[in-house]
Amino acid sequence: MRIDVLTLFPDVFNNLNSFSIIKKAIDSKKVELKTHNLRDFSDNSRKVDDYPYGGSPGMVIKIEPIDKCIEELKKKNIYDEIIYLTPDGDLLNQKTSNYFSTLNNIIIICGHYKGIDHRVRDHLITKEISIGEFVVSGGELPAAVLCDSIIRLIPGVLGDETSALTDSYQDNLLAPPVYTRPSTFEDLKVPEILLSGDQLKIENWREEKAIERTRKLRPDIFDWFLSINKTKNVYSHSILI
Repeated sequence: MRIDVLTLFPDVFNNLNSFSIIKKAIDSKKVELKTHNLRDFSDNSRKVDDYPYGGSPGMVIKIEPIDKCIEELKKKNIYDEIIYLTPDGDLLNQKTSNYFSTLNNIIIICGHYKGIDHRVRDHLITKEISIGEFVVSGGELPAAVLCDSIIRLIPGVLGDETSALTDSYQDNLLAPPVYTRPSTFEDLKVPEILLSGDQLKIENWREEKAIERTRKLRPDIFDWFLSINKTKNVYSHSILI
């Protein structure tokens, strides 16, 4: 997979490329993560922003450097999606990350200042993504979050490929509690069933705890999960109710 990030601050991604799962994915050539400084696609002044029409405060990234960068990239690659990070985009969720992880090439555009010329959004991008209903100074940190959520799902990146399948939201539930050694810390004990060695009972316990936590912490997700699985008749009445 190839991810091209258009940004005014490519140095933000230097650390992202050099740690943990993302570094492993890059070193094993599962992923190419390339950054492109939009100032390199401007004129000699390297100016990429200007005042907004209409007289409002702040600066806006111009369309020309973004368009030029995308055109240069398209000469070498075919892109499945061109993504813009924006607070008013579609909220990022696990389903979206799963989808992006199946693609071959994507472009991610990081806004800054008051955003980008809206003609970019109308005519050049294919997806608008938000990581939450809040505003940060630029699109670089949201882009890093998006990249991480995608890359860890690519086959062969995680040491145990089944690990991602048990993450929260993969099956529309929150993940169950997890514990490790020691089995007893002061007067706090790991649930006995996890020490039993009975894998079927352990899996049933995990499933029940995932449902329980989702019902308590995310009733919005649980109501949807309940309606879907009652229709499918997958889970027993005692577990769901």
